[in-house]
Amino acid sequence: MLQNRLGKLAATALAGSMLMGAAACGGSDDSATTASPGAGTGSAAPAATGPKVGLAYDIGGRGDQSFNDAAAAGLDKAKAELGLADTKELEAGNGETEAAKEERLRLLAQGGFNPIIAVGFAYSGPVKKVATEFPDVKFAIVDDEAAQGPNISNLVFAEHEGSFLVGAAAALKSEKNHVAFVGGVRTPLIDKFQAGFTAGAKAVKPDIKVDADYLSEPPDFSGFNDPAKGKTMAEGMLDGGADVIYHAAGGSGGGVFEAVKAANAKAIGVDSDQAKTAAPELQSVIMTSMIKKVDVAVFEFLKAAAAGSAKAGPTVYDLKAGGVDYSTTGGQVDDIKAKLDEYKQKISAGEITVPAKTS
Repeated sequence: MLQNRLGKLAATALAGSMLMGAAACGGSDDSATTASPGAGTGSAAPAATGPKVGLAYDIGGRGDQSFNDAAAAGLDKAKAELGLADTKELEAGNGETEAAKEERLRLLAQGGFNPIIAVGFAYSGPVKKVATEFPDVKFAIVDDEAAQGPNISNLVFAEHEGSFLVGAAAALKSEKNHVAFVGGVRTPLIDKFQAGFTAGAKAVKPDIKVDADYLSEPPDFSGFNDPAKGKTMAEGMLDGGADVIYHAAGGSGGGVFEAVKAANAKAIGVDSDQAKTAAPELQSVIMTSMIKKVDVAVFEFLKAAAAGSAKAGPTVYDLKAGGVDYSTTGGQVDDIKAKLDEYKQKISAGEITVPAKTS
């Protein structure tokens, strides 16, 4: 079902010549103009006097139970609290070109959406190009600092710091002294997750074995939306002796969880608290998640944009600022929480410097 939605939405975004028809279309897939949470239950949303907001998802889109869903949560909160006049959500497809991403952003800008949020570093070039074409439109991009401009806000995170904490958790919980990392696509951003995870595990047990591999290599970004491949890779790691696996692979993480459940091992989620967002039958295998508060960043940008105070350039959401963290849902890390919080305090205080690169 997700793949069908992706295909349909990618086709919509590419149809630049059908701008007005696309901008006016309804439905839950590529247009979000529904009532705010709580409608019909006694609570009322603010009057729709705010801006028209466009949001362009990365591969996987709303429903990936991870990165994109965190961005969607920020948008949903803005709908409920800021009285947005209208919203439109468009999704990316596997294997699409930068030109397709540019056209998606251009579609939103030409349709009067302002501000526009691009979710994911893959939009770096397209955001920089389209933002120069529409200097009066405010753009934000999540996970990228390279796209700079007077109307571009960069929402970036210290993923390595949050990953250190779950790496420490993995080492503390591993019974085989062997853990693993599954990355979606081998990029500098995902390398940050691996670097932090490895550093955290080795801070606890210097001799621990840490396996790491990636599902695809650029320009192939399908590794963020290939659960079958995620499952196969995780099965290989489990067969090789790992008993805790951390993924930073977007929608492919569901396959990792399936493999972990079958092996009666432990998994670590990413971006969202996946013990809440993953498929119900898989939630129990997720002992913790590295929470990356994309929802907070998206909401804060939209709030600032609505007030006319959105600033250009990077805003960094690190551990000290509460931008990353680890989850405790399910109680599986309650027995090691004091140790994890000790690491958390030391990183925030600058006593521990977490590497942002594996080499």
